[in-house]
Amino acid sequence: MSSGMGQLTVHGERTSGQTVRTQNVMASLAISNIVKSSLGPVGLDKMMVDDVGDVIITNDGATILKQLEVEHPAAKILCELADLQDQEVGDGTTSVVIIAAELLKNADELVKCKIHPTSIISGYRLACKEACRYIQDHLTLNTEKLGRECIVNAAKTSMSSKLIGSDSDFFANMAVDACMAVKVPDGKGDFKYPIKAINVLKAHGRSSRETILVNGSGGLFSLAACIFQGCDLSANPRVEPQGQP
Repeated sequence: MSSGMGQLTVHGERTSGQTVRTQNVMASLAISNIVKSSLGPVGLDKMMVDDVGDVIITNDGATILKQLEVEHPAAKILCELADLQDQEVGDGTTSVVIIAAELLKNADELVKCKIHPTSIISGYRLACKEACRYIQDHLTLNTEKLGRECIVNAAKTSMSSKLIGSDSDFFANMAVDACMAVKVPDGKGDFKYPIKAINVLKAHGRSSRETILVNGSGGLFSLAACIFQGCDLSANPRVEPQGQP
């Protein structure tokens, strides 16, 4: 694709070739540089102020990028990537943006060395398959062998950049208990943990430390009514799932 610019019927300009590739990479690196300093356990918090004066302080990559008014198409893709990572995994939003930006930067250098973009894409796909295979063969461990302490520590790490990071000991154990409660065999000798089977009920006006884990889901709305009426839940009630005695 040759580089060139021509007039469009809507009085705009068409840009192609190396020029637009460089612009896309620069926009992606700009987004990456915004969240780069917030990566890791010693990452810095960002303070963002919107048009009406509302202040948000966070070091969560997805939250930071949601507050930005991004117009560049390539930069928007990275913002959507962080949002998708937050929805699917719930962690690693900053990491995926930084990795994607570095891959684009290196790819741009290869294009300048007269390597066709199709060859670069094929190489990245092959590298992705090999990386996944290596992780599967050498870096994956069965959660049954790890033990509860390692799983709780992993949950604490994920919570370190969230608002509940100060109460990570309390919520990490609760999260692990909730996951273990929905543990089901997959018929192949392993187990599945359907996270969507865990329902979260929010009640305004109380401390986050008052959060409780209730087994079952059949009486969810009854539990909600009980919470708002100020019932005593210290007895740790068990709510049986629907369809079971």
